[in-house]
Amino acid sequence: MQFIVSTGTLLKQLQSISGVVSSNTILPIVECFLFDIRKGELVLASTDLETSMITTIPVESKDACKVAIPAKQILEILKNLPEQPLTIKVEKENYGVEIASENGRYKLMGEDGENFPKITQQEGTDEVKAASGVILRAITKTMNAIGNDEMRPAMNGLYFQMTPEGTHFVATDAHRLVKMTRSDMTFKNSTSFIVPRKSVSQLKMMLPNNDSEVSIAHEKGNAFFKTESMLLVCRLIDAKYPDYQAVIPVDNPSCLTIEKEELMGTLKRVQIFANKTTHQVAFKLAGSSLQISAQDLDFSNEAKETLTCEFNGDDMEIGFNSKFMLEMLNNVDTKQIRLELSTPTRAGVLTPDVQEENESLLMLVMPIMINNY
Repeated sequence: MQFIVSTGTLLKQLQSISGVVSSNTILPIVECFLFDIRKGELVLASTDLETSMITTIPVESKDACKVAIPAKQILEILKNLPEQPLTIKVEKENYGVEIASENGRYKLMGEDGENFPKITQQEGTDEVKAASGVILRAITKTMNAIGNDEMRPAMNGLYFQMTPEGTHFVATDAHRLVKMTRSDMTFKNSTSFIVPRKSVSQLKMMLPNNDSEVSIAHEKGNAFFKTESMLLVCRLIDAKYPDYQAVIPVDNPSCLTIEKEELMGTLKRVQIFANKTTHQVAFKLAGSSLQISAQDLDFSNEAKETLTCEFNGDDMEIGFNSKFMLEMLNNVDTKQIRLELSTPTRAGVLTPDVQEENESLLMLVMPIMINNY
């Protein structure tokens, strides 16, 4: 059995699904790509038993065959071949694979594709459709706040909350929280699910940044994300997401408005002198002045800068993790940001000063206790 495909096309499609290939000594076949050769098309699949990806490309073939080919070897071969048609032959008796190029032949041993783990199929569940670029933007803005705590599994993924009023994308690690709401993504029936971090990362790489449609469905503990050329299936996190609304302060009498780039520049300089474990910086707000300082008593390091800002509220000093604050500021596309505060012991609410159409971005960062308090 054989088929013909171009080097570049095959390499591109295999790279697009290679992120879920893992080293699994218990089940070595998951270190392979599944080549499901059908008449006129080649279906490629990869899985780590939690996340699976499938893509299809047209090829010249007349027979049908399934073979699992070692991922590392096939990728290395293709990366080092110039663009050209390849003829790939599969021996059905022993699943030997021969790749014939213009100037050479390369042989490797595959495995019976029938032994490749079965990928969960969608069983007629209602799908919802959204613009790929919108989902990609939501993932990009929120995924940095996904947790990594085995004791809190619900926080180790991105929460999709779909309602008749809009869709909320939420991520938190208990120290910070990011919520993006899209009012133009409404659904008749409310539903929610938690997608694991690794699947979120693969979804981010899979989605094109355009207006093409992506279909979303979930059933029996799995979610399905389908674009025109690719399908991602992932096992969902089976846990109840925390009541994130309860931790977002609603009464914030103090409000700081400041140029984003100026604030980021100051934080990048001052954090060099902060404690390397806590990354603590202090914000001292008084009138139209914001003083940002940091110190590391173990090494007698200290830094302090003062910025001009617009601040409405009582004088205050509050501490934050500079690393978290910089990651959040980097998510904001506007020139200015707003930081709403209540007391030095309650979370600050960071937002762009102007929200995008049909979008609401809210970021919450917990304070770090300053020695004064």
